[in-house]
Amino acid sequence: MDRLDALKSIAAQAGRGELTFPTHINATLKLQQALGDPDCHVEEAARLVQGEPLLAARTVAIANSAAYNRAGNDVTNVRAAVQRVGFRTLGALAASVIVRQLASGVTDPLLRAKADQLWQHSANVAALALVIARRVSFVDPDTAMFAGIVHEVGGFYLLSRAGEFPGLLEGGADEWLEYGQVDIGRGVLRKLGVPGPVMDAIEALWNGMRALPPETLGDTLMLAKDLAAIPSPLLERPGFSPTQASATIDFAVGDGTLALILQESAEEVRSLVSALD
Repeated sequence: MDRLDALKSIAAQAGRGELTFPTHINATLKLQQALGDPDCHVEEAARLVQGEPLLAARTVAIANSAAYNRAGNDVTNVRAAVQRVGFRTLGALAASVIVRQLASGVTDPLLRAKADQLWQHSANVAALALVIARRVSFVDPDTAMFAGIVHEVGGFYLLSRAGEFPGLLEGGADEWLEYGQVDIGRGVLRKLGVPGPVMDAIEALWNGMRALPPETLGDTLMLAKDLAAIPSPLLERPGFSPTQASATIDFAVGDGTLALILQESAEEVRSLVSALD
């Protein structure tokens, strides 16, 4: 099977819901579902989170980040962290664990490097989306962060399968955009039970339709992606500099500008990216 046929085959399988996940993802999926139960209380949530060391560490780190710890009072245990960040942020953090687990079995050094870069890109988009939601578009910040975390989940799935098909990623951005991104992304997002509003925002991102200043969750996600300092390795093109492109994006927001808001929020973004890593 050649590279393009392999990509189309993976996309077709994903479209039918025929997904191959690492075994340990199932436990985290169940944890995410339990945290999403409206009858789940703080004590139970803390107990569940403590059973997943990576999620526990990230929850405490996020709770102590500049974005959530405005008073500078660090928490030192999971229960206090859960109380501070709330259940929606906790759901986003559980999703971040699942996304990372998707590519956890990648051992090829080149594919591993792409997976690491894709996560750094996703973390940057998530942090920027939260700040833009709070300061510019006024959509729900936790949902915006969640959308940023999962918006490239199809790419992580592709990387998890790339070892089966030598040369799968040699086609570059155009093949991924045309034959893989949407079908694979939709399939994995459905498997993860991503809520409708987040699915709609990611669909808007794929369609490339947005307003500036951003008004919707989709607008927020797209702007965050455009501003991310680290690009997706699946969308890189020769001669394109995301830093140069993002430097041209600015507009008035109230009495200030987007550039000023991002400057003022730089520590929030940095601390969120660090906590998610």
